Amino acid sequence: MKFHEVDIKGYKAELPVLTLPSGVSICFFNLHGDTLLTEHCGKEIAKLADGCEVLITAESKGLQLTHVAARELGHAHYAVARKTKKLYMQDGIEISIQSSITTGAVQKLYLSKHDADLIKGKQVGIVDDVVSTGASLQGLEKLVEEAGGIIHSKLFVLAEGDAAERKDVKYLASIPIL
Repeated sequence: MKFHEVDIKGYKAELPVLTLPSGVSICFFNLHGDTLLTEHCGKEIAKLADGCEVLITAESKGLQLTHVAARELGHAHYAVARKTKKLYMQDGIEISIQSSITTGAVQKLYLSKHDADLIKGKQVGIVDDVVSTGASLQGLEKLVEEAGGIIHSKLFVLAEGDAAERKDVKYLASIPIL
């Protein structure tokens, strides 16, 4: 297996190069189960989130990252966009998003009324692990807007491919699409 090394603000990570069904190869970034990497990235994301009153992420890889960033910012709560509608979410917000580079299918995002109320009228930081095509980001932006939040920052650990050229996102490091 091939690997791509990336320096994430002083933390060197070896990312496996994986080929997607489309034939495109990506540097696969996975925070799940890696406490040291998650802590490092979450603390660095928090440094970019100055002025954010609340954070939002989509499950699942953004969860632990956003938890660390929210803790570092002194936030008691953060909002979570779920990919499946849970029983407690019957009165929340539901949107459809175009497929991301890794999922390859249309997805839905759900925000509970509790989380919608949490971000209403607040300066919101959108947090996730990787921005690539921007499809997942568009879904989170739409949820924030529908809930009445104000998008303050769009914060990522990695910008993949052309996403590194975007002026509307902040990120810790960039990776290529191979």
